[in-house]
Amino acid sequence: MKLIAPKPFTIEAGKRAVLLLHGFTGNTNDVKRLGKYLADRNYTVHAPLYKGHGGGPDLLIQSNPIEWWNSVIEGYDELKNRGYEEIAVAGVSLGGIFSLKLGEERPTKAIVTMSAPASSKSTDSLQNRIVDYAINYKKLSGTYDEAIDSRTKIAELVKMPSLNYLQSMINETSEKLNVIKTPVHILRGLEDDEYYCESADLIYSSVNSRIKSVKTFINSGHILTLGKERELVFEEIYRFFEGLKWQN
Repeated sequence: MKLIAPKPFTIEAGKRAVLLLHGFTGNTNDVKRLGKYLADRNYTVHAPLYKGHGGGPDLLIQSNPIEWWNSVIEGYDELKNRGYEEIAVAGVSLGGIFSLKLGEERPTKAIVTMSAPASSKSTDSLQNRIVDYAINYKKLSGTYDEAIDSRTKIAELVKMPSLNYLQSMINETSEKLNVIKTPVHILRGLEDDEYYCESADLIYSSVNSRIKSVKTFINSGHILTLGKERELVFEEIYRFFEGLKWQN
């Protein structure tokens, strides 16, 4: 079975622009429905695809966090080059911490984080995500053989050396959250790992934004944009953006 690789997408629909960022081992499909929702309400949206994501696990493990971050900057610059002066950013999981990092380093109209990590986890948990990714990819592509594709064997094949650097990037971003003064809206799912729920509180207490808030979705897990409360999540983000004073 030939898989159709996800791609970056842009929908130009209005003068207000939003950069949408997916998570680690995710892809732009994770934010596509949110992008369509915002575009239907006159927001221009752009979602970059991080290098190494959306394809086979071999491509993922050969990429690194610096390249993923460069994909974010390229996405931001894409909107700038199209003439958008005010750019908000919304991200899921790793995309959430990248949204905060962008707010620390570039002018942003507002920031929405969803299930963002605010302190390092063990690299084992991240490595397990890669193993899951590899197994799912094999199943979707029709190459999975239960007799030979044991989890242990696959784990040996998809070791990723740059995960420690990813952890340091998350920590460095969290340490500088106090420089953020733009509006921040923090979303979390109550069914997510407690680590992410606690990270939401840490982000809220650390940013220096006059406008900041936390919203909890009680029936949602980690990827809020794909969960059963996704329509409520989309509406929450839209209302947050609508409450800002845009130039246009």
